[in-house]
Amino acid sequence: MTRQSSLIDRLPAVRGRLTEGASLAKVTWFRVGGPAEVLFKPADVADLQAFLAGCPADVPLTVLGVGSNLLVRDGGIPGVVIRLGRAFAEIRTDGRKVFAGAAALDLNVALAARAAGIGGLEFLSGIPGTIGGAARMNAGAYGSDLAAVFASATALDRQGVMHRLDKDGMGFTYRHSAIAEDWIFCGAELEGQPTDAALIQQRLNEIQAAREESQPVRARTGGSTFVNPTGHKAWQLVDQAGCRGLSVGGAMVSEKHCNFLINTGAATAADIETLGETVRRRVKETSGIELAWEIKRIGVTADSPLAIAAKSEA
Repeated sequence: MTRQSSLIDRLPAVRGRLTEGASLAKVTWFRVGGPAEVLFKPADVADLQAFLAGCPADVPLTVLGVGSNLLVRDGGIPGVVIRLGRAFAEIRTDGRKVFAGAAALDLNVALAARAAGIGGLEFLSGIPGTIGGAARMNAGAYGSDLAAVFASATALDRQGVMHRLDKDGMGFTYRHSAIAEDWIFCGAELEGQPTDAALIQQRLNEIQAAREESQPVRARTGGSTFVNPTGHKAWQLVDQAGCRGLSVGGAMVSEKHCNFLINTGAATAADIETLGETVRRRVKETSGIELAWEIKRIGVTADSPLAIAAKSEA
């Protein structure tokens, strides 16, 4: 059962855009999921700060990047979904440092570093997300992670107060940071080392080739599904459990890389989540190891009384 939203009437005036019932499926890599009760696209940092300061404390807030490592459930997301746009995507370099807005694509940051002769950030080219998401989960690939190049970040708390965070303040661990879930990253400063641009390009080429050879990069997928357990690789555990090619509805475990789930064309979010939970159960039964989701699952199911009625495109 769905309900019509009156939430928008309780929200503060903004310079950006507020949209009721905005579809989110087209802005997630899985291409599934329900709508946002209200979608907010802030005009800039000041607009976001003012919104947070005036937003009622009981209104749930969810930040959405490019939707790469994310599964939005079929009933959508109650409350306000905040999607950072162009004003948060600036990238600039200075010496050995790269400043990137939270909405800057990881790949674009790696390319900007190459252009400035800053090495050590090439791994970002293999992560299909944004710097805000990378900071939130200490994203990593190809032998490095954000913690290895992190200098500082800025983030807004639930009241709109700006905080500057150093590396110690981030509390980085494997695929995790200790920052409060309701804080919103605005940008980060990363630091590499002077490197010949040709060497950087060589590493970028190696990462691109490795991705295309081993991952279903052109499929509707959410990236790595499960965190690698200590001393193990998730894909090997999934393969050993006999789950390669396993399907539920329109969702399937990739034949190419077992730690990727794929929307073959007609999957629902429920199909994908059910498939993931089935894989977790089989891995537990065969290896005794309990896989943890790396993909973030948010929102409510289609049969929830909180399910949102779609009204418009995002």
